[in-house]
Amino acid sequence: MKPEITTRTSERRYRDHAAFSRAIFGERVQKLSIDGGFSCPNRDGSRGRGGCTFCNNRAFVPGYCRDEHGITRQLEEGVRFFERKYSGQKYLAYFQAYSGTHAPLEVLRERYGEALAHPLVAGLVIATRPDAVTRETLDYLGSLARDRYVCLEFGVESTRDDVLARVNRGHGVAEAERACRESARRGIFTGVHLILGLPGESRQEMIEGAARVSRWPVHLLKLHQLQIVKGTRMADEYRSRPGDFSLYSLEEYLDLVVDIVERVRPDLYLERFVNQTPEEYLVAPRWGVKNFEFTAMLERRMKERETRQGRYYKE
Repeated sequence: MKPEITTRTSERRYRDHAAFSRAIFGERVQKLSIDGGFSCPNRDGSRGRGGCTFCNNRAFVPGYCRDEHGITRQLEEGVRFFERKYSGQKYLAYFQAYSGTHAPLEVLRERYGEALAHPLVAGLVIATRPDAVTRETLDYLGSLARDRYVCLEFGVESTRDDVLARVNRGHGVAEAERACRESARRGIFTGVHLILGLPGESRQEMIEGAARVSRWPVHLLKLHQLQIVKGTRMADEYRSRPGDFSLYSLEEYLDLVVDIVERVRPDLYLERFVNQTPEEYLVAPRWGVKNFEFTAMLERRMKERETRQGRYYKE
């Protein structure tokens, strides 16, 4: 499936993920999170140890998403969960946990193949890192993408190398851009994830970083606020050195997102703006706002400011 997206006028002031789904599939599709049993390069020693300082993987995957359940069972449990509300829809197998390409090619073939064999699965979404994709893996995914939907979501998180080093990310910005370009070159839909509020990165640098990423050949952008999560090294740092962190209020973050939306590429699809860490894991900030509530606030704020996506975008 080649990444050629039909333009459709949206009533929103930005291009949302629902419009992306309609453009690709002609209807709504639902991601089903899967734990494929992968690790990460900066956890298993390939690049480093300890993982990213902000990451507690159990804090952002659904309860049914456990690798010991097996891929097919996870898909079936996910379908049962969503079909009560969206009966008869198609699904995307979302390899969300850890780095979804960090395994030998024969392992990836087996696990992706099992997911694609499910009759309700229309394609793959694979969350991964720029340093966890090989040329052989990209070639394989490119071959799948000729007739199935395949999307790679790269966790880039920041466009400053010193910030990435500070959170023990294990890769740099140049590596991230190269991975996105190589993915897109093979006809794979490509997304980027950024965290807003990492220590050491200014507000203006975040805005400029998002604009920079939007000039890469990517189709989707996901944003979310920095959250301090229990069970992470960042939570320990926050307790011992709270002055190192500038956590945004909801209103401050809302205006930051508007400033970013105004400066990213006009044809980029914006998939998400906030993250919802479960209460039992969350330290701060505690906004109590769901993604759909935030998008309504965002639309109102953009209307108040009489602005639209890409208003100040520069090639």
